[in-house]
Amino acid sequence: MLRFILKKLLYLVPTMIGITLVAFGFIRLLPGDPVLLMAGERGVSPERYAQIAAQLGYDKPVWQQYLHYLGNLLQGDLGNSLVTKKPVLTEFLALFPATVELALVAIIIATVIGVPVGVIAAIKRGSWFDQISMTAALVGFSMPIFWWGLLLIILFSGVLGWTPVSGRISLMYFFPQVTGFMLVDSLLSGQKGAFASALSHLILPSIVLATIPLAVIARQTRSAMLEVMGEDYVRTARAKGLSSRRVIGVHALRNAMIPVITTIGLQVGVLMAGAILTETIFSWPGIGKWMIDSISRRDYPVVQSGLLLIAAIVMIVNLIVDLTYGLINPRIRHK
Repeated sequence: MLRFILKKLLYLVPTMIGITLVAFGFIRLLPGDPVLLMAGERGVSPERYAQIAAQLGYDKPVWQQYLHYLGNLLQGDLGNSLVTKKPVLTEFLALFPATVELALVAIIIATVIGVPVGVIAAIKRGSWFDQISMTAALVGFSMPIFWWGLLLIILFSGVLGWTPVSGRISLMYFFPQVTGFMLVDSLLSGQKGAFASALSHLILPSIVLATIPLAVIARQTRSAMLEVMGEDYVRTARAKGLSSRRVIGVHALRNAMIPVITTIGLQVGVLMAGAILTETIFSWPGIGKWMIDSISRRDYPVVQSGLLLIAAIVMIVNLIVDLTYGLINPRIRHK
C-alpha cells in the first residue's frame, strides 16, 4: 500500500509541472497589460512603465519569468495580488471555505439522490421509474448551469419568494467567522434564525451545482449495477436462496460502486468548474467568483496561483479516490 501511495505521489510531480506551464502560458495570452492596469486611467510615462515592469519582472524573457515563478512556488510563495497587494494564499484561504461548503453540500445531494435512483432504475429496468429517472438525468446533464440558475432564481426567489437571491447570509446577522463555513459559524454564534438564514441562502446554489453530478452519478450507477447483476457470483448468490436485499446490497452494489466512486471523484473537477458560474450567478463569495474577477482585472499572480491550487485539490481528491478502491473491493486491494 505504501508503495502504491508513493507511486501515485510521484505521478503528481510531472502533472503539477505541466499545470504550471499551461497556467503560466495561458495567462500570458490574455489581452491587456497589467502594468497599464496598475497605472490607472491617467496612464503612465515610458520611464515609469519600465520601472513598474522591472519591479514585476515583466522586463525579463518569458522563460526567466517562469523559472522565477517556479522557484517561488517551491518556497511556498504564491506571489501577491497586483490589485489588493495581499498574498494570494491569504486571499485563497479566506475564500476557500465558502467554495468547499457549497461543493460539499452539492456532492452530498448528488450522491444521496443519484446512487439510490440509479440502483432502483437498474433493479426495475424498463419500468416507468427507469424511463422517467434516466430521462430526467439526461435533461439535467444537458442543462446549462447559467440558464438553470437564473430559472430557479426567477421561480423560487422572484415568483414564490421562498429563497434569497444572493449572498451567504442575511445582512441582519453578524458574527465572527471561526471556521469559515457559514452553516457551522451560524450555529456557533447562537443567534436565533442565523442558521436558517445561512441554509436558505445555500439551497439554490447547491441545487444548481449538484444537477450535473447528480445526473452523471445516477446514470453511472445504473450502468454499473446492470453490468454486475449479470455476473456469475450474483446468480450464484440468488441460487443459494439469499434475499434480494442481501444480493443487491452486499454482492451487487459493493462491486458496482467502484466505477461510481471513480465518477464521484472526477466530479470534483466539474464542481470546481461549475462553481465559477454558480458563484457568479448567486454572488457567492468563493474562489470561483474570485478567479473571474481576477481574470477581468488581469491579475496574473492570482489567476496563475489560483489555477494551481484548484488543480492540486482535484488531484489530491482523485488520489484519495484511488486509495478507497481497496476498501470497497478487497480483490483490487493495493499491496
